[in-house]
Amino acid sequence: MTADALTQALQKRRQISITVIGRRTGRSITIPVWFVSDDKALWLLPVTGSRTQWYRNLEKNRTITIQAGSEQRDLRARLLKSPPAVRKVIQRFRDKYTAAQIKRWYTGLDVAVQIHST
Repeated sequence: MTADALTQALQKRRQISITVIGRRTGRSITIPVWFVSDDKALWLLPVTGSRTQWYRNLEKNRTITIQAGSEQRDLRARLLKSPPAVRKVIQRFRDKYTAAQIKRWYTGLDVAVQIHST
């Protein structure tokens, strides 16, 4: 992510809100999620992996809105399914939130989401 207001807002948070479009209803659905980021991208790890409802919605419509505090951006999600790519995201989550927390809260670790700022 580029060094802008959203990036600065992300650096101050452990959790953000995402909004996705319901695959059946077409309605906007907003939920809080954990994330990791660097200057290039932001990554999300669905709690129950590919069974997570917001992830399943992204399979149909990749549009995602990221909100950190008062900063908000509409972006496009890239779904990561290859085991090496998913393992890298899992390790980033373990580094930020601890391995114990990831083991406690995340029951499906078969997919991840990558979001670039452009």
